[in-house]
Amino acid sequence: MKAKGLSLWRQAQRDLRAVPGDVVSLFCVSIIVMNLLANKTIYQAGIVAADGGILLSWLAFMCMDVVTKAFGKRIATTLSVFALGMNLFVSLIFCLCSIIPTETDYSGFNTIFGGTWFILLSSSVAFLLSAIVNNSVNESVGRHFRKEPDGRLAYITRSYVSTFVGQFVDNFVFAGLTFMVFAPIYWDGFSWTLSQCVTCSLIGAVLELMMEVLFSPLGYLLLEKWRKEGICKAEGRPQ
Repeated sequence: MKAKGLSLWRQAQRDLRAVPGDVVSLFCVSIIVMNLLANKTIYQAGIVAADGGILLSWLAFMCMDVVTKAFGKRIATTLSVFALGMNLFVSLIFCLCSIIPTETDYSGFNTIFGGTWFILLSSSVAFLLSAIVNNSVNESVGRHFRKEPDGRLAYITRSYVSTFVGQFVDNFVFAGLTFMVFAPIYWDGFSWTLSQCVTCSLIGAVLELMMEVLFSPLGYLLLEKWRKEGICKAEGRPQ
């Protein structure tokens, strides 16, 4: 068991080293900042709502799509787990900072950065599952483009399909855990129905897909740059 764990750890290290450092950094920062921005609702009409996280969710999914195309779903998922770990570590630091007593009133700061444990748990589980789904769907769709696997059509198709599915999973798992499991217990019986979770998740996935469509050309340009530099390798095989 110990030898297997050590082997997995070394494989994870090799996976992370395969991805250019600027993308690793950008991805981790996007996940951390996205969760902070999610504390503010920027639009709400009935059950249709969008928080500030939508301004960066496209970047996180675009990074996963680019890494999946260039290096394969295993490396993209390893990167996702690493980014999730960084977010949990930063959240712990934020929480510790928020509970340190001070003479000055920092209640606003403490509320935002302190967070709520079950919301962090829900968002972490949702992100991990959505990352696995996104990366798997992205690679599966890409296998259908045998003639021009590196073309623009192949890239946008696999990115758009995987982003929509992945974002739906992210939204649905988060909404289900938060508003159907934890909220009735910790928020005085407040809860959502299953239909509300599904509807809100679908609408959110559409909005987030629109952001992905808007900025996806940046991902394709990055892939083209990597190809010229000979960086792209899908599961260890040159493309």
